[in-house]
Amino acid sequence: MSNKPVTENLKKTLADTYSLLTKTQNYHWNVEGANFSSLHTLFEGQYTELFAAVDVIAERIRALGEKAPGSASEFKKWSSMSEGSSSFSSDRMLQDLHDSNMIVLATIKKALAAAEKAGDASTADLMTQRISAHEKAAWMLRSSLPSGSKLKLAV
Repeated sequence: MSNKPVTENLKKTLADTYSLLTKTQNYHWNVEGANFSSLHTLFEGQYTELFAAVDVIAERIRALGEKAPGSASEFKKWSSMSEGSSSFSSDRMLQDLHDSNMIVLATIKKALAAAEKAGDASTADLMTQRISAHEKAAWMLRSSLPSGSKLKLAV
């Protein structure tokens, strides 16, 4: 039942999503500054949503007959995400999370294309849902940055 292009793209999506989850939780714990309370809450909402998403993505990989990556070394192998730093300013955290959501969006769009090409409607539907979630997250992060910040919009 496995389709290699679909499952390989799902593994990349899982790894990028998990890496973003870890980065978001790091920033939730370590954000400081005048906007601490609102950013602490924003980051918590985002990492909670990502935590649920990694389970659904991993289970889709399993449903397609493959093993899901599940260790730090496997995630590092599959992910295109950079690590964040707890020493970043709150604005840099926002910028980094926005840019990271854009990376995940690009990964998901490749997975969507692979699923559509394979006629895998379930995976395509899941990826479409993930696109909406990351577009919303990017918007929230972008809207929390100071006016004048130049960021790429989700397309």
